[in-house]
Amino acid sequence: MDELKTVLVVDDDPSIVDLLRDFLEYEHFRVVTAYNTAEAWALFEQSVIHCIVLDIMMPGQDGFELCRRIRAVSDVPILFLSARGDDVDKIRGLTLGGDDYIVKTASPGEIVARIKAVLRRSASGPKPMEEKILDYGRFQIHLSARKVVVEGKNVELTRREYDLLRLFAEHPRQVFSYEQLLEKFWDGVGDKHTVRVHLSRLREKIESDPDQPRVLVNVWGVGYRFEVG
Repeated sequence: MDELKTVLVVDDDPSIVDLLRDFLEYEHFRVVTAYNTAEAWALFEQSVIHCIVLDIMMPGQDGFELCRRIRAVSDVPILFLSARGDDVDKIRGLTLGGDDYIVKTASPGEIVARIKAVLRRSASGPKPMEEKILDYGRFQIHLSARKVVVEGKNVELTRREYDLLRLFAEHPRQVFSYEQLLEKFWDGVGDKHTVRVHLSRLREKIESDPDQPRVLVNVWGVGYRFEVG
């Protein structure tokens, strides 16, 4: 059975969110929802998201700013959904990296169809001529596809988990301090607990025994390093 695709719906109007959720779930999508960009960013960091339906005008940061932030780290398909149909907003949204721009007068059925079309284009897009793979025996990191395989099975990592693993894997035996990791991945905001929680989740997915890690090893009082056998 094919893996369910996860769609993140971001809109401050609960009636629109509920309607799209119903139509998407009927079409066998998994749906997560947010009512502002802060909630959406948190879900994007914590979950594996395959497509985002994004309102523009919301309290606080608008959809354009969230799109810009996401595009700095990911090429996940983004469809703008707006009450405004003027060309200026359409051009801005597509220029920022949006894959489609839908006016809210569109029917839910049309919106779902356009989500499916964007996902098809994303899946059939240009493939790299040569896949780059870091192979560590038990698991492999497919760099071009941002995919991790552990003992022959695909393992879904969040964007941050993948980026953490790649950093360590590309610098084996190099010690990264808590401060370095916080600065690189959290803009210096957080503490040691923030790093420990994410590394613990990552170990659960790649270590044969997460309680006795042999890949992502603690350097007590300093940080972590990646061991390669």
